[in-house]
Amino acid sequence: MKRRKSFYTTLLTIISLCISTQLFAAGAPINIEADHMTSLEEDSNVLFSGNVDASQADVRIRADKLTVYYTSADEGKKQEVKRLRCEGNVEITKGEWLGTGKTMNYLAKERKVILSGDAKAWQGTNLITGNTIIYYLDEGRSEVIGGRPAATVDGKTGEKKSGRVKATLTPQ
Repeated sequence: MKRRKSFYTTLLTIISLCISTQLFAAGAPINIEADHMTSLEEDSNVLFSGNVDASQADVRIRADKLTVYYTSADEGKKQEVKRLRCEGNVEITKGEWLGTGKTMNYLAKERKVILSGDAKAWQGTNLITGNTIIYYLDEGRSEVIGGRPAATVDGKTGEKKSGRVKATLTPQ
């Protein structure tokens, strides 16, 4: 019985957390699928792993792992999402915008998505790449930061070169 209560508490927490992230549209149904889920109540986070697919309205997130970090349940206060972290084969879409990278952090207060590690973003047929892409959800704008790691030659680290942002724009 105690196990069942813990399961339902965890499930309700996940549902309320997903609604409160505001990454998704309020009121629309939320769908989360993964091979596995672990709730770490002491650490105030929930980990979804294995072929994660989360969607609501026009936002969809796919990744190998998705961790939801939330505030602790203080007396009378509603739990809220602080951030989301995705790792491995990250893909996020919102309408016509598509972003990919090795990791993604969503910061709830700032309502921004940060894609890192060979980050790419498409808007229609236009493509931009860099080390990090920051997407501001409310403003519908992106910021791209280049970056190259230092080269290693004969076991010695070489000089760091400034990063480059690359864009491919298709005229209409």
